[in-house]
Amino acid sequence: LLLDEPLSALDPGTREALQEELRRLHRERGTTTIHVTHNFEEAISLGDRIGVLEPENRGKNRESRLVQVGTPEEIFRRPATPFVARFVGARNLFRGHAACCGDVVLVEIEGGLKVAAVGEREGLVHLLVRPEDIVLSTAPLQSSARNCFRGQVVEIRNMGAVLHVVVDVPPRFTVLITRPSREEMGLEPGSEVYLAFKASAVHLL
Repeated sequence: LLLDEPLSALDPGTREALQEELRRLHRERGTTTIHVTHNFEEAISLGDRIGVLEPENRGKNRESRLVQVGTPEEIFRRPATPFVARFVGARNLFRGHAACCGDVVLVEIEGGLKVAAVGEREGLVHLLVRPEDIVLSTAPLQSSARNCFRGQVVEIRNMGAVLHVVVDVPPRFTVLITRPSREEMGLEPGSEVYLAFKASAVHLL
């Protein structure tokens, strides 16, 4: 069964109800379904496996190539290309230069910041850290994390159930926190904060 963006023109409530109906039909009938969408949340909600097509401009012909296939978790946590990373809503995606340093790779990104990562990549890379993998504090962190930086809050974005805090180190990192966490830390634009994340939380692509 081929479904070509069947939910794209629906309001959020109707879309959610129809997603549940599609899941029910798939469970009951076991029909193999190809569901085309530009919405990653829709893809991870409905798909067992996801294939991401990246557009290519070849003169007047607009074609696409399949750049990654995997489970929703694989696509979300370990995107293969910057395009896939942006498709899954990556917030902290930086270009940098990687060099091996002992048991880690050090990646120098914009602003001269050096970030420790796990792997064996060297040369030009893209570096990705998901907002939920970053710990935020108003005091220096006593942590085993290899990456600890001081910065200043420049913006707090309301994302509904959670908040995105933009911190200028530099460069700017986006961190996901809960509303109670913001109240507990008393965060406002201009607040001095500390970030920490593990080298294993850094994905190189």
